[in-house]
Amino acid sequence: MQAHRGSSGQSGENAARVTRSRLSVDVSGERVLKGEPVGSGFAIGPAFIAGEAPAIEPGSRLSHLSREEELSRFHEAVERSIAQLRKLQHRIARLPEESQVEIGPLLEVYQRMLGPSRLQKGVLSRLEEGLTAEAAVQEATEELAGLMVATPDENGLTGEDAAAAERRAGEFREIGRRLIRNLGREPFLSLAAMPDGAILVAETLRPADAAMIDPARVVAVVLEDGGTTGHTAIMLRALGVPAVLAVAGVLDHMHDGVTLVVDGYAGTVTVDPSARTLRQARKQVAAYVQERQQLGRMRRLASRMASGEKIVLQANLELPAELPLIAQSGAAGIGLLRTEFLFINAETLPDEAAQYDIYAAIVSTMGADTTTIRVLDWGGEKQAEALARAGIAGRDVVNPALGLRGIRLLLEHPELLETQFSAILRAAAKGPVRVLLPMVTVASEIIAAREIYDRVARRLKRKGIDIGESLPPLGIMIETPAAALTAGVLAQYADFLAIGSNDLTMYLLAADRASSEVAALYNPLHPAVLRMIGDIVMAGLMERCPVSLCGEIASDTALTPLLIGLGCRSFSMSASAVPRVKQVIRSLDYDACRQLARRVLAETDAEGIHKQLKRFRTV
Repeated sequence: MQAHRGSSGQSGENAARVTRSRLSVDVSGERVLKGEPVGSGFAIGPAFIAGEAPAIEPGSRLSHLSREEELSRFHEAVERSIAQLRKLQHRIARLPEESQVEIGPLLEVYQRMLGPSRLQKGVLSRLEEGLTAEAAVQEATEELAGLMVATPDENGLTGEDAAAAERRAGEFREIGRRLIRNLGREPFLSLAAMPDGAILVAETLRPADAAMIDPARVVAVVLEDGGTTGHTAIMLRALGVPAVLAVAGVLDHMHDGVTLVVDGYAGTVTVDPSARTLRQARKQVAAYVQERQQLGRMRRLASRMASGEKIVLQANLELPAELPLIAQSGAAGIGLLRTEFLFINAETLPDEAAQYDIYAAIVSTMGADTTTIRVLDWGGEKQAEALARAGIAGRDVVNPALGLRGIRLLLEHPELLETQFSAILRAAAKGPVRVLLPMVTVASEIIAAREIYDRVARRLKRKGIDIGESLPPLGIMIETPAAALTAGVLAQYADFLAIGSNDLTMYLLAADRASSEVAALYNPLHPAVLRMIGDIVMAGLMERCPVSLCGEIASDTALTPLLIGLGCRSFSMSASAVPRVKQVIRSLDYDACRQLARRVLAETDAEGIHKQLKRFRTV
């Protein structure tokens, strides 16, 4: 058996899940199935089909038992679930350190859900109505999952926000499934009979089950269910296991022991490959081994162009569990720490102490590398029970993308911003920090935020609280055309600028990439987007204000020479993309990048720009 694996993943949306079987049959008889690539790399091995008993569907909502008897059943299932999760925590000690850090916090989240929580409150109220424990758990978890995820028409979630909401909904559903299985004493997925060197094929894989995979035994994973941004996908990437998810109908096309070739880059699974395909796959495995060795060395090498110019590469962080991936990548700090995760599943607003504990832990872990913390970027299109209960965020917004979000919301509720500023300033005593304001469009917003920032700092100093020798730089996100066109003015009030290319593209082109009707119009290679990025960088240069680029285009290696040619010197991206971008940077000549940018800016449409980029890569 041959296999190789990598931890680099590709972006995607759960909403893009496959709804029909994608199968092609070669004249040789081999079948090629298509899914969503999750863990990059190649693997060759026999299929091991793992089944899990279908989830129990409550036969009747109403119970024939007394309320006390159903309550006793529920509490017993809770105790069994907690015991299982604690056992899992002990077993993950054999996993690589980065995988332990990934699954550990998730298991803790599950255990908190099983304690005094909204979930338990919802179940108990339904038991009072005479429901069975199974029906009560199912209804309560689905209700909570529904609060996390809604259709775009209902709350406008897009991109990374939608992916995060899917993960949170999945957490509720996962703990609900665990409780229902324990109520019925149904078995969970077992991999004990799986032979070494096999490829795991299943309908679905829970994050806790993924944690039990031994990369030395399981060479790849193929699932019919799942998405590229879920907890299971994150876990598989942390393990470095090639994986293809959302392969519709995969179980209908294979049997135990059939030879498979898994391509974690293209998201393909070849069933019963021909001799020619096997020869090609072995060459790909060998080439990938060499590539991974080169990328592994990137962590320790400088991010410097062949012509000598230094380029700063940092990583985005959405959840603390992703910190190990940043350490592996060789990123020079965190360029964008999204703080929304603190508010998502909370019943009440996180206080200063709770926020400080999280920020301080992250900043301490990063050591001498800078952590850029973006204050809460929230609005009517997103949901948080804690914000709604506090009367801070509602859902009665006709067009939430244009409503009260980001700095607008925070200035409307300054107590929320004061609490977050205070926690961040205290954490700044643990290491270098920068603070980022989202959705800024006018200078008055920066002035108002800085007044609060300075006031909070003075208050902390009067109390004798250590906040470091100097205040962390206060920067702003440039993500609207208004901010981009007045970047030079805004730079006079901000300490640094961060280009949010995802939202900037959306607002500039008036196209939501989550809408199928206009998704084709959402193109960061539109000449207007590229010219605006170049203008922002130039405005920052003129005002001696540092500029960084965040968003998905920062991780696209095909665009790296163009972005450098436009003047970008600092990028923040997903941790998995850092080694590849660094590898490209080290091969580039600055003058050649500048010439490319001039040619691209002379083009009038995206097609011409694509041709210029392709021509540059082949030179």
